[in-house]
Amino acid sequence: MSLKKSSTAALGKPLSESKDVPFWKSKNLNEMSTQEWESLCDGCAKCCLNQLQDIETSTLVYTDVCCDLLDQKACRCTRYKQRKKLVPRCMVLTPQNLAECVEFAPSSCAYRLLFEGQDLPIWHPLVTGDSESVHKAGMSVRGRVRSEQTVDKDWEEYVVEWPESNCADQ
Repeated sequence: MSLKKSSTAALGKPLSESKDVPFWKSKNLNEMSTQEWESLCDGCAKCCLNQLQDIETSTLVYTDVCCDLLDQKACRCTRYKQRKKLVPRCMVLTPQNLAECVEFAPSSCAYRLLFEGQDLPIWHPLVTGDSESVHKAGMSVRGRVRSEQTVDKDWEEYVVEWPESNCADQ
């Protein structure tokens, strides 16, 4: 087995270049094509949840309040290409900004996992070949969220722990 040297270890650990090895194991994040990069998204939509930061501890917590652009059933952005313009606080992950944004991604996020040198979870659609596997595993926001338009701006009462629960179980 031949191994690739990594110029940036933080952008994914290099593995075999064999044709039998999936691209996320054989390429660093910064080597992936746009199509490969986009396919890493499992469709959980946890990144579309509003987060709050504790002023004293700087700890980030999730709410069950989602962006108004989220299609709550499909768990996909309805205006994906325009999302940053329409929602300036929307985080658009790229290989170039991942290091500074990764703390805002859920611990089950493929971009975060690969950045941290871990593998994709067993329920990830790239592993299962089933785009619904993230929902079947209970790892998405489907059926658990409310739109920003339906709540008042006091989001502290909507803090939830489930976005980070069961993530270690993969």
